[in-house]
Amino acid sequence: MSEHTPFLVVEGPIGVGKTTLTKLLAAEFGFASLTEIVEENPFLGKFYENIEEWSFQTEMFFLCNRYKQLGDTAEKLQVGVPIVADYHIFKNLIFARRTLPKEQLDKYIRIYNILTEGVPEPTAIIYLHASLPTLLKRINQRGRSIEKQIDPEYLKQLMFDYEEAISSMAAMYPHVPIIKIDGDQFDFVERSNDLEYIYQLVRETT
Repeated sequence: MSEHTPFLVVEGPIGVGKTTLTKLLAAEFGFASLTEIVEENPFLGKFYENIEEWSFQTEMFFLCNRYKQLGDTAEKLQVGVPIVADYHIFKNLIFARRTLPKEQLDKYIRIYNILTEGVPEPTAIIYLHASLPTLLKRINQRGRSIEKQIDPEYLKQLMFDYEEAISSMAAMYPHVPIIKIDGDQFDFVERSNDLEYIYQLVRETT
């Protein structure tokens, strides 16, 4: 893989606008976009209804699909195709650690470590974060039926988990810039100046 081929990663909790920003960045910079499979997960609706019962199946589906996507991504990066993705594979551990009991988590982590060995390293990470009311508002606005069962308390816990995860990623990739965007202050959908500001931050890191 070329060291100079950009591989941008957009991360943040559910509803913060990762996919929207990923598509905007792809269009602005002429990058290929990588978006995660969400609604295609056959276990996700059941997961939001009963997290304890369906967490392992849900997380394994996401892990296997993201592993396949990142394999395709690596091939594109090797031939110089720049990419922006709306997730980092590390997010699997965020959700798994929140929902899986210890015995299942131990098995999951062993599988995760095998599958993620040698996955492409990002050249920059964009971390979107926002308050709970903002996340709940955006989740409601996009109207995914499978997300209607999300417990606000679960979302609040994920917000905390993401803050810890970003700190872990900063330690994991000390040479990779992390751009933090406050979703309560910046509306890159409604305000063009906010979007251009993010574009400029990306230009400075690629």
